[in-house]
Amino acid sequence: MNFRLAAIPAAIAFVSASSFAAQAWNSTTAYVGGEIVTYAGKDYKAKWWTQGNVPGTEQWGPWELQSGSATATPAPTTAPTTAPTTAPTVAPTTTPPTGSCVNPWNSATAYSGGAIVSYQGRNYKAGWWTQGNEPSTNTGSGKPWTDIGACDGTTATATPVPTTAPTATTKPTVAPTVAPTVAPTVAPTVAPTATTKPTVAPTATVAPTVAPTVAPTVAPTVAPTVVPTVAPTTPPSTGAKQVGTYFAEWSIYGRKFYLKNMQDSGQASKLTFLNYSFGNIYNRNGKYVCDATVNKQETGNQDGGDAWAVYQKGFSAAESVDGVADPYGWEKWDDPRQGKEGPLKGNMNQLKKLKAKNPNLKAVISLGGWTWSKWFSAAAATPELRQALVASCIDVWIKGNMPFDSGSNAGGPGSAAGVFDGIDIDWEYPGVQGIGTNTVSAADKQNNTLLMQEFRKQLDELSKTTGKKYLLTVAIGAGDEKIAATEPAEYSKYLDWINIMSYDYNGGWDAQGPTDFQSNLYQDPASPRTVDPKTGKVSKYYTDAAVKDLIARGVPAAKLHIGVPFYGRGWTGVTNANNGLYQKATGAAKGTYEAGIEDYKVLKDAPGTEYIHPVTQQTYRFDGSTFWSYDTPRDIKLKADYAKKMGMGGIFSWEADGDTNDGALVEAMTHINK
Repeated sequence: MNFRLAAIPAAIAFVSASSFAAQAWNSTTAYVGGEIVTYAGKDYKAKWWTQGNVPGTEQWGPWELQSGSATATPAPTTAPTTAPTTAPTVAPTTTPPTGSCVNPWNSATAYSGGAIVSYQGRNYKAGWWTQGNEPSTNTGSGKPWTDIGACDGTTATATPVPTTAPTATTKPTVAPTVAPTVAPTVAPTVAPTATTKPTVAPTATVAPTVAPTVAPTVAPTVAPTVVPTVAPTTPPSTGAKQVGTYFAEWSIYGRKFYLKNMQDSGQASKLTFLNYSFGNIYNRNGKYVCDATVNKQETGNQDGGDAWAVYQKGFSAAESVDGVADPYGWEKWDDPRQGKEGPLKGNMNQLKKLKAKNPNLKAVISLGGWTWSKWFSAAAATPELRQALVASCIDVWIKGNMPFDSGSNAGGPGSAAGVFDGIDIDWEYPGVQGIGTNTVSAADKQNNTLLMQEFRKQLDELSKTTGKKYLLTVAIGAGDEKIAATEPAEYSKYLDWINIMSYDYNGGWDAQGPTDFQSNLYQDPASPRTVDPKTGKVSKYYTDAAVKDLIARGVPAAKLHIGVPFYGRGWTGVTNANNGLYQKATGAAKGTYEAGIEDYKVLKDAPGTEYIHPVTQQTYRFDGSTFWSYDTPRDIKLKADYAKKMGMGGIFSWEADGDTNDGALVEAMTHINK
């Protein structure tokens, strides 16, 4: 995919103490596990969420003295069999009868996530461990309390919860958005047929789709509450064509879209593979490695990471695939593993649970993407660098060696083993600059092939010891210049399949238009972009051209997957002529998370008239001013039929959270096996 989160929640945007001067501890500041502060000339690292606890004054408290900053007081040789007396007393949790006031809030009491209190005639629910935060002024996104309604004087009976050391189970949300790159394109002009004219305006309670050819920025968060309707399941049959989608790591924040949603909507039962996006690669003193432990906000150098989402976040029962919350991991204070390993948490544990419920589903880690392709060219430059990169990525993502994190008490050697069934390389792009700061070389054409060869070699070597076959796939751009910069016939020999990113042909990055199609199957000669007026070159930015180009270059059709978007791209201020098609605009259309992009689940009920273009076979919508181009279930079924006709191996989409609550688009993708 071409998109990667440009910013993760501010609460996890920290780096190691060696890379910056630690902030001075402040008694009024809340700190999450992993943050480092300085106090009395010494550095301390938070083991979990804490506020007001003075560093260095509690032997079993939330702060851990950092090595090299001072001599720590030695701990007893035998860990206590009970929780230390300094652990905060946690307030009881209760579910109040409707309208009943419960436990009055007390500024001196520590409340754990889920605790409910009453304050000034209203009930509030704690999102995570909190103390001293007045509920009425600490509600909303990124704050510990949620207002759950007015209450009267009737007092409910509380159910006490055990005294336990707090751990952060939720984090403030920041939803990424996208700012795409310009891609040439194609589209049509024949008289369209109007199909529907919905009157329902889109709401801001749905998570957005982020397309793969775009680089994101931070947008306001919207926390939707969605009760999915489970669609009928259509389990893939043996020997069936592949049906897959991408799950975006960052969707758990502002979008509130979890792997649980994929289970509840019926999506998961209809898929054969799920790509988790994305894993980054890092430059470590001239060597290039995979690393799942990075919690770092993007700085413009594409060096970010979100270890919290990967394996450290504790999901609540309501967020979990099987309805079981992740454990704190501190239940047994005398556990000999303490400080060495803890339970697997985060999205990795949720993937593990999702696979358990859907035995036909394979999980694949996708490396790179639009934002995180910086080091591919450099890492593929020599045999030694390729070998080191591949070994590192297999160790982290396939062998599952997630280093133990004391702040969340999660991970440990082999803790994520078996979660992923293969690796997907989303290098954007070999020999062609993507985001603008990537390493690029004329040798990429051959080195891309050699990198695939090295991945295949080392994965097959691992298979000899585990007895398991590992998948190796790639995602590639559909543009003809990107295809020509590689050796499709050669690198495809080492792959199980190729995902063609056959979307994002046009979009609001061309703010003034003209409007055009973003994922058209066929070319319309009437499109103003069909022939470049400067070069006279005929555009090849349409899906049929990409598929036929790859087959002509020697790729077996059975190794090709057609791509479909679960989102649309659009413009506003569009000239009211030709139903808005091929017209000038004043800017990108307003979207839930970013201008120019919107989920299908929102667009299907957006104002305007929906049209199907007879040449491109793309759906579009126009309300007199705003123009959107997107795929409907009808479009996706048509592309599934096309893939079958061409002998292709499957179909995939970007990305899962743009679908409807009953998985209508994934259901349409299964048409490839009907």
